[in-house]
Amino acid sequence: QWIDSGNRTCPITKLPLSENPSLIPNHALRSLISNFAHVSPKESSRPRTHQEHSQSQSQAVISTLVSRSSSNASKLESLSRLVRLTKRDSSIRRKVTESGVVRAALDCVDSCNQVLQEKSLSLLLNLSLEDDNKVGLVADGVIRRIVAVLRVGSPDCKAIAATLLTSLAVVEVNKATIGSYPDAISALVYLLRVGNDRERKESATALYALCSFPDN
Repeated sequence: QWIDSGNRTCPITKLPLSENPSLIPNHALRSLISNFAHVSPKESSRPRTHQEHSQSQSQAVISTLVSRSSSNASKLESLSRLVRLTKRDSSIRRKVTESGVVRAALDCVDSCNQVLQEKSLSLLLNLSLEDDNKVGLVADGVIRRIVAVLRVGSPDCKAIAATLLTSLAVVEVNKATIGSYPDAISALVYLLRVGNDRERKESATALYALCSFPDN
């Protein structure tokens, strides 16, 4: 839109662009922004007490999720609340990651309960928004779970799984790791062929992100 309006400078640096600038659309970033924007924006300025309340609230639901004695219903409620809490608050995302909740969320991805699986994938997607978490999630074994979901998950779970791959692929080393994982790319291609509109969109975006790494 900036270029089409006749501008020939960089909107950030104000430096002149070349006569025929080579511009590459960042579809991966656009998709992540689109998914992030699905939630209605909250007030930008929140009092400190509200943040403290959110962190206290997150600690309680984390304890429920990581407890082996918790029922699926309790875990589902905890996951739903954590998804809301981690959607926009970077400090809570870091706190949740450090609490050991990733392992519990990965176990829920392995669940046969599709609602539990969908919520756990949504939580992992939120946590992956932190650059410091992207490599750690891969090291914890999230790729194996994602590939399994891409094959046999519900349509919503497949779409979220593909979006999660896009988020993880922002880090260059993850592109190589994902690309070398058995069936990761072929699962995305299969979803591109047979998925619904949302599944095809998210799988195409993930493939676009992965294929910026030459070996992929």
